[in-house]
Amino acid sequence: MLSFFMPETNDVVRLLVAGDVMTGRGIDQVLPRPGDPRIHESYLHSATDYVGLTESASGELPRDRSSTYPWGDALSAMDQRRPAVRVINLETSITSCDDYWRGKGINYRMHPANLPCLTEAGIDVCTLANNHVLDWGYGGLAETLENLERSGLRVTGAGNNLIEAAAPAEIHHQGKRVLVFACADTSSGVPREWAASTVRPGVNLLPDLSQRSAEDFVRQIDRLRKPGDLVVVSVHWGGNWGYEIPSEQQSFAHRLVEGGVDLISGHSSHHPKGIEVYRQRAILYGCGDLINDYEGISGHENFRPELRILYSVELDPENGSLHALELVPFASRKLRLCNATPADSEWLRSTLNREYHALGMKLVTTGATLALRWDGAPG
Repeated sequence: MLSFFMPETNDVVRLLVAGDVMTGRGIDQVLPRPGDPRIHESYLHSATDYVGLTESASGELPRDRSSTYPWGDALSAMDQRRPAVRVINLETSITSCDDYWRGKGINYRMHPANLPCLTEAGIDVCTLANNHVLDWGYGGLAETLENLERSGLRVTGAGNNLIEAAAPAEIHHQGKRVLVFACADTSSGVPREWAASTVRPGVNLLPDLSQRSAEDFVRQIDRLRKPGDLVVVSVHWGGNWGYEIPSEQQSFAHRLVEGGVDLISGHSSHHPKGIEVYRQRAILYGCGDLINDYEGISGHENFRPELRILYSVELDPENGSLHALELVPFASRKLRLCNATPADSEWLRSTLNREYHALGMKLVTTGATLALRWDGAPG
């Protein structure tokens, strides 16, 4: 399937943004170097059971699977767009540590030997402010940070102390800096005790989504940004299911934009949510999952969670305003991203337009992908 997009020029900076990427548990087991499959859930006790659920629903997985198997058709889609930066929310510990977080219920980890799953996909930035990065304790977090750094992957949102967790990932592109900050809210399931402090490792956890917290976050950004920087904020918030966008999320996002943030990438929901263009800046309230091992798990079919979106965002390099936003749809089949069918794309277009009409959201079909139209769009 062909997509219609323009190669990046000096007139725009293209970012590829994804929601939750969960390369642990069943995904880890289908990669070339799977780790210990033992898990500590009330539902299942081995990560291989999730592979079994997938095969029961979709058929036997191919035996010859590379490190990039879960990315499937998304690999060529990313490469064709030649982005300045590829950003994912990595909801997985990269560790062989066995000291899981007791009482949490679900614990994701990927064996460090499977890091090529990320590096060979060209990922630049992994945001870690989420409710799974400490699933295997502080030892698992320390190993995750070490493994990602050793692999050349930039991280933000978690660290060995609050200063590290709050620091942005920094990308240089055509003489400009792209700063990616990450934070989380407890509404996404992050335990309050996971908050990093001056003396404790953890995540960059917001006290709440109040205007005071937004103002504090803006001040944090202002201390680090320089003239000409493009600023992205990744925020993990809200529950897993449902189309509602809480008013406090919208108010928080608006204040960040008013404070100079150029793009907000929200996640936690297992399905895509709405997009708002506020002051010519895009707010992605819920990017949805991109990679997970949920295939074969029933209960939320009305949300079509097998449909995934990769977001290609073009920003004006001079003022950070939104130039274009393309949504590249996929469907997860046999734990691999496949190009979405026209019917799948149409379901996403009509559903998201219906649910988020109040945001001024309008998606149109452009070849095999979707594009956002908004009032005041360039051209």
